[in-house]
Amino acid sequence: MWRYIAIVLLALTVTSCGEYQKAQKSKDYNYKFDYAKRAFEQKKYVQAATILQDCITVFKGSDKAEESLYLLALSHYENKDYVSSGAYFKTYYTRYPKGKYAEMARFYSGYGYYLDSPEPQLDQSGTVKAIEELQGFLDYYPRSDKVSIAQNAIFELQDKLTLKQLQNAQLYYNLGNYMGNNYESAVIVAKNAIKDYPYSKYKEELEMLILKARFQEANQSVEEKKADRFRDVIDEYYGFITSYPDSPNRKEAENIFAIAQKYVKE
Repeated sequence: MWRYIAIVLLALTVTSCGEYQKAQKSKDYNYKFDYAKRAFEQKKYVQAATILQDCITVFKGSDKAEESLYLLALSHYENKDYVSSGAYFKTYYTRYPKGKYAEMARFYSGYGYYLDSPEPQLDQSGTVKAIEELQGFLDYYPRSDKVSIAQNAIFELQDKLTLKQLQNAQLYYNLGNYMGNNYESAVIVAKNAIKDYPYSKYKEELEMLILKARFQEANQSVEEKKADRFRDVIDEYYGFITSYPDSPNRKEAENIFAIAQKYVKE
């Protein structure tokens, strides 16, 4: 029984490979297109993309041009080649701005880059591209049933960019006064992150880091500058406590405030 099944499966595999090779060699582009559609339905995305790549130039200007380009992009997307799919989806919605698949092309373009977005410590140009494409989708299709998915993806991507900024600010903080005043750099990076992404879930951590950086900057200053810099610390403290009265960092913030008050009173 198992031997029979193995023989049947082998025969089907050989037949399938034979059909694919036949489609590759064929000069009948309608046949190639039909084969590519069947391959896509069978989840043979590499085969579909390879054949469609041959078709899109020949079909340009024909009634099959639009569908073949979209299907090529979708084949790369399903194969998790999001960079290639994004490029083809963009080509599609640029060439056919009111096309049959324009809405989904814009959505998949951005969502593919979202799925391909790297870890925060790596280069985030792909993350920025994902946000741009998804925002473009929302601008064009504000009533799409994909709106909530796109919005949630954007929020997640923005948090990733904020986390990268938090990590950069923390790095400056850890460097301290090594080869310059890195505490001030930490403050600048953190404040820019808050300005760019005011609703990020990392906002509290950024504001606490600003308070700590201001404190270290003041504490390590020469005596004549300490009073003024500790006043800045107190201002940051009041802003932090007002925004986060129940913060788990409240005790640390109050310790910083108590020290700052002593210098200001003097």
